[in-house]
Amino acid sequence: MSKEELQQFDPWSAVVIALTLVLFLVSIVVKGFTHELLLEAGVFLVSVKLILMAQKNALSTRLTSQRLEHIVTLLEGMQKQPPRAQP
Repeated sequence: MSKEELQQFDPWSAVVIALTLVLFLVSIVVKGFTHELLLEAGVFLVSVKLILMAQKNALSTRLTSQRLEHIVTLLEGMQKQPPRAQP
């Protein structure tokens, strides 16, 4: 991720990632390194992946919205110009 993307990172997403990591670490301490560790690691990775996908989707939506606003501005500028005379 670029610096701009990290600056726009939703603080609640960071809280959820941190909380999920803490719960993952607690489950390791409570259950130990058993075969369930893979299940816990999978849950953690899926949670992080979903949050990162949501962040990427939000960024993509924001960029698309900016591009659409630019197109609307260009179209409004074209409508305000007087029609050209045809030779």
